[in-house]
Amino acid sequence: MANTTSAKKATRKIARQTAVNKSRRTRVRNFVRKVEEAIASGDIAVAADALKAAQPELQRAVTKGVMHRNTVSRKISRLASRVKALAA
Repeated sequence: MANTTSAKKATRKIARQTAVNKSRRTRVRNFVRKVEEAIASGDIAVAADALKAAQPELQRAVTKGVMHRNTVSRKISRLASRVKALAA
């Protein structure tokens, strides 16, 4: 347990930031889920629109430090290739 004043303050700060990061991560997962569902339904137009909406959210997660740059790049690449495969 935190005993010093600075440690108690750090605990409070971490708790606040964890809540913010959790909501950001949830938001990103929801956008990715919409793309996945559109791909599963086979609707090319909806999948492409969902991917366009998800890309900025994923990139924002990187700038906010919620997700790693390479992880997001990989996710976007894989989703884009799956959407592209629908068109073929």
